[in-house]
Amino acid sequence: MIRSFARALLALCVAVAPGVLFAPPVAYAQSGDWQVPRTADGRPDLQGNWSNATLTPFTRPRGVDSPIMSAERVAQLEGGAANYVERVSQSSDPDRIAPPAGGDGSGGAAGMVGGYNGIYIDRGNSVARVDGVPMSSLVTFPANGRVPELTPEAIAESQANRARTRQFGFYDHPEVRPLGERCIVSFGTNIGPPMLPNGFYNNNYTIVQTADHVLIMAEMVHDARIIRIGDGPRLPEHIRPWMGDSWGHWEGDVLVVETTNINPLHRFRGQSTDNLKVIERFSRADEKTILYEFTIDDPKTYTEPWGGQIPMVALDDKLFEYACHEGNYALSNILSGARYQERAGNAAANRRR
Repeated sequence: MIRSFARALLALCVAVAPGVLFAPPVAYAQSGDWQVPRTADGRPDLQGNWSNATLTPFTRPRGVDSPIMSAERVAQLEGGAANYVERVSQSSDPDRIAPPAGGDGSGGAAGMVGGYNGIYIDRGNSVARVDGVPMSSLVTFPANGRVPELTPEAIAESQANRARTRQFGFYDHPEVRPLGERCIVSFGTNIGPPMLPNGFYNNNYTIVQTADHVLIMAEMVHDARIIRIGDGPRLPEHIRPWMGDSWGHWEGDVLVVETTNINPLHRFRGQSTDNLKVIERFSRADEKTILYEFTIDDPKTYTEPWGGQIPMVALDDKLFEYACHEGNYALSNILSGARYQERAGNAAANRRR
């Protein structure tokens, strides 16, 4: 949170003059002059600091048929982001200015009703582009750009989870609160796999690479994934690290990573599953872009495989420590608030007797 505020202040300091829109970062097609940088062992060099923050919605909005975002919508989203920076930079009370609606139509910043206000949010200032073409959604298959339907088995499991929550309570003890809230793994799916922007802040990564390992550290909740390169022994089925068991191999100049054994408590899109397999592909698109592609293969949960593309743009900035810690005061406040509600409910019931 502190780190995001620092970046927000930096954005204010470099805001342009009134009426002038800044040029958003984009993913450019590979030029004839640029050559893929390589490590000492000849592999494409993926190292550096990167960001996948974007204004592009995760799934294609209903009523939009094309995988390409219209020029009018691009101007609306990117112009709104630029205008917001300008208005905040000139305001004497910038945290009262609501951020523009996101690509999915959301108002952002928890609707300005008690969550973070707009000055703390850094969800990007441009739409995602692949080969210079603006995408209408990050999900690119199936063809409608939307996540497939859940299987009957997954629907039944979701209903059972909701029933258990109603029976035992979502605020009974710390262990039933979300993993991100407890600072165990990133909020949303920043570190994944798959690695998806959270639409909030800290969508930033550092990649370090050797001949036999790739490490990806996420700024959000200081997670780190270690990907082994090669064809070594996989973990037995009962061993389930939070981020799974990731192995990579090179297909030409593309790093392909397959992850299994993801801990079922690390829910993906609200679903708990022990069959989730994620295929990721990392390739250098140009000097300032890694094209990140992902495929979700989980026949127990989804009626068909699906996936998408997300440009990761070079971040000309540092990653900072995310000071998230277990036992933070917010968690105790949440639980004590639930106990207060229970006492108030019991008192009201006794008065009615």
